[in-house]
Amino acid sequence: MAQVGILGSTGRMGEHLIKNVQETEGLELSVLHVFDELKTAVPDSVLITNSMQVFLENCDVVIDFSAPIATQDLLETALKNPTPLVIATTGFNPHQQNLLTEASKEMPILYASNMSAGIALLKQLVEQVSATLRDFDIEIVEQHHRHKVDAPSGTALTLGEFAAKGRGQNLDDVRISGRDGQIGARTKDEISVMALRGGDIVGRHTVGFYNDGEFLELNHTATSRETFSKGAIRAASWLVNQKSGLYSINDCLGI
Repeated sequence: MAQVGILGSTGRMGEHLIKNVQETEGLELSVLHVFDELKTAVPDSVLITNSMQVFLENCDVVIDFSAPIATQDLLETALKNPTPLVIATTGFNPHQQNLLTEASKEMPILYASNMSAGIALLKQLVEQVSATLRDFDIEIVEQHHRHKVDAPSGTALTLGEFAAKGRGQNLDDVRISGRDGQIGARTKDEISVMALRGGDIVGRHTVGFYNDGEFLELNHTATSRETFSKGAIRAASWLVNQKSGLYSINDCLGI
């Protein structure tokens, strides 16, 4: 029985994770890291702490849906107490990205900007279509609820990376994330990644390939946050038995 710790237990995903871990065979909820008030009822056996060291000492695997600064603390502490980490936090700065890579040399880490199986497959489709339809313009649009703090979403950027990869490009060299004013005609190489925010949209991503006379759009829509929590829990069940390294959700799914 693998003991699971949740970082970000009071956030928007926390309630789903707490519920879904307890419903999953082979996993037991053992500890929650809490920054503020925990409003979800948990069994008396579950340890609640704001100490990252105590948190890591009381679990076999961590699921992290928190914020970049909290993940940084997690990684720095885990270097002293290596523990399998499933990380779904987005919006990392270069230092935090490098820290994640370095930590993966000491412990198994699965990092994914989106934990859904549909997005895992969509990434591969985007790369394939991008490589095949080289004359088509690529535009990516993501939609999320009004509370999301980072833009574009980590998933949209990941999709952009796979689109760029299909054409042998680096996304940072060709990405734009806004248009305003007299900017001139669209360049052939640019990949647009646009963000929309409003209401309670769980998540919708569209990767469009546009040419004269035709276009193709690949869409993924999440209708429940449990899509992400159950995906992360599946990843945790798989990761706990892996050796040190940096893994993706595709590794977990075997695709």
